[in-house]
Amino acid sequence: MAQDSVGLSSDYQFWIQKLSVWKQASTLETQQDTCLYLPQFQEFLRQMYEALKEMDSNTVIERFPTIGQLLAKACRNPFILAYDESQKILIWCLCCLINKDPQNSGESQLNSWTRGLLSHILAAFRSDIKEVDLFTQGLGYAPADYYPGLLKNMVLSLVSELRENHLNGFNTQSRKKICLPVSAVLCLWLRHLPSLEKAVLHLFEKLVSSERNCLRRIECFMKDSLLPEAACHPAIFRVVDEMFRYALLETEGAPEVLAAMQVFTRCFVEALEKENQQPKFALKTYFPYASPSLVMVLLQRPKDIPQGLWHRPLKRISEMLKEIVEDETQGSSGGPFENWFLLAHFGGWADIAAEQLLTSVGDAEPPEALLWLLAFSSSPGDGPQQRAQTMVEVKAVLSHLGRLLRSPTLSAGNLLAAAEESREGDPRPPACQQLTRRLLLNFLLWAPGGRAMARDVITLMARTDEIMHEIVGFLDQTLYRWDHLGVDAPGSRKLARELLAELRGQA
Repeated sequence: MAQDSVGLSSDYQFWIQKLSVWKQASTLETQQDTCLYLPQFQEFLRQMYEALKEMDSNTVIERFPTIGQLLAKACRNPFILAYDESQKILIWCLCCLINKDPQNSGESQLNSWTRGLLSHILAAFRSDIKEVDLFTQGLGYAPADYYPGLLKNMVLSLVSELRENHLNGFNTQSRKKICLPVSAVLCLWLRHLPSLEKAVLHLFEKLVSSERNCLRRIECFMKDSLLPEAACHPAIFRVVDEMFRYALLETEGAPEVLAAMQVFTRCFVEALEKENQQPKFALKTYFPYASPSLVMVLLQRPKDIPQGLWHRPLKRISEMLKEIVEDETQGSSGGPFENWFLLAHFGGWADIAAEQLLTSVGDAEPPEALLWLLAFSSSPGDGPQQRAQTMVEVKAVLSHLGRLLRSPTLSAGNLLAAAEESREGDPRPPACQQLTRRLLLNFLLWAPGGRAMARDVITLMARTDEIMHEIVGFLDQTLYRWDHLGVDAPGSRKLARELLAELRGQA
């Protein structure tokens, strides 16, 4: 208990300083800071209540002389009142200050002051639209006449739905729902965290229940969910991003989850560019633990860069990641997983690195920067020695493919052997096997000799349902990325589409 008390006192000083800075959340910076800290502040309030309920009001004032200042500032902050259960917990804390049998004028004054604050907090989110506007105006999204308009919109939607059901004899099979403006959904999600979490989980359920792993369909699900658009607010982005993080950890980096996160990030960046002619929030608020300069490089769109210059950002990304990951003094930018998680959002860069290596196979020595980037993206948990070994294996595969490309007796069996056999003849680690399969699939799409025997090689590769699923996912992601990049490779595109259709037909 003594340790808990010391910890609570330390947190108390931190939060009273924070509340003094936040004031009425009147500036953009304080709004950002408030949104980032709302979950932690609610947890502090909960711990504070657990301590206060064990004391009488005199002990509370003796132990925390400035408790009134802290609670008053919290009660007048619309962001805090709107967040999850904070309003309810504040009421509990205030009730602990009331003395049921005041013995002097000081205790009576404290009771009166506390009841006044309770009246304020209980009225803040009732039907008084002036009070509600304090919250919506603070967010900067809703106009003064927003709520009457919202009510009208909801009623008209209900009337329309009831009329439609009546005409269909109440047997309609379509998925009718009340459509709210994005600003309304945003306000709801900022005010009520469980509704945001439910929306993300609903999206995950749709992705999992989708019969085919089609990224175009996933993109439609994403945009219909309004999550990428709403994620332009950092508080919402951080919640969605954390749920993707947990999903990746729970599924041990399942390719489907990884691909869905990359589609979400692409849609989010598009929404951000559309909304912000001048950015409202700094990039640091979206990726607080990442190197800002690395985020800036990753955010570059490859289609805005001439294809012949793609090697420059790839080299820069690889060098920056290597410096952060392999330099133990770079603690502020997170460990290997945090930096892999950041790279995974923009996974297209690692895929481009693989293509760059394959399109120039046999022409020159593969660049070390691209080899390192591929090795890190495929197995971020490896240490420097393991990663160096993976780079050696990849280099050997590329060299073998280059020799086969010049060979007059190129065959499907030879190509498969190049990807499966290690330099020592022993089986490669699973992550390295997956990486070499990706390289071989890229070779089949890009090299003229590879395209001629792509079907035979894939038939030999797809020995298990798991590998078949992996190949389908690779082809789908490749076509999706090429469409967004505007890659001009008609022969490769045609082959990829045909292979994808054939493999899905077999599934």
